[in-house]
Amino acid sequence: MIHPFFSGFITLLSLILAVGAQNVFVLRQGLLRRHLLVVCLLASVSDALLIWTGVIGFGIITAVVPGFGQFITWAGALFLSAYGTLRFWAAYQGLYDIEIGHGAQSLGKTVLTLAAFTFLNPHVYLDTLGLIGAVSAQYIFIEDKYLFATGASLGSFVFFFSLGYGARSLAPIMQSREAWRFLDICVGTTMWIIAALLVMS
Repeated sequence: MIHPFFSGFITLLSLILAVGAQNVFVLRQGLLRRHLLVVCLLASVSDALLIWTGVIGFGIITAVVPGFGQFITWAGALFLSAYGTLRFWAAYQGLYDIEIGHGAQSLGKTVLTLAAFTFLNPHVYLDTLGLIGAVSAQYIFIEDKYLFATGASLGSFVFFFSLGYGARSLAPIMQSREAWRFLDICVGTTMWIIAALLVMS
């Protein structure tokens, strides 16, 4: 059996590598090179909190609030659809003064958007609370569960900081409105697809 710490690390990375709303937002902030430390830190800490909650007992939450999963699914689909629409509208307008270096982006708005992507995203709960919690159930001793959760939390930190700061290397090619318009169209399409899959599931 793999050591619980490394098992948690590998499990988290295998789940989080899929393209998702939270990942796309961190990538975008990396390209913008604004508030990146705060974004990467908050994304990692939020995931770590959800991971530990899942390991300690997601079953308790669903038992106390039976409709929790359904509510999160519809709220997430609505939010993703709205954000995708905003990105298409931004691509249509082509106003990218902030993106290409003219102006400043609000830290408060950035934090609120990240919080919405994190806590209104059903996939985050499925991965961190559901699947991570289920995998950790194989460990009998509480010490092993804690090691698993620690490894998974570290995996989240490694991923988000690598994604955010790695994206900065692409920043030089994102200094045109055409490049940002193409990115927004891709992001909008991704958000709508994820929202549609949530509703259909």
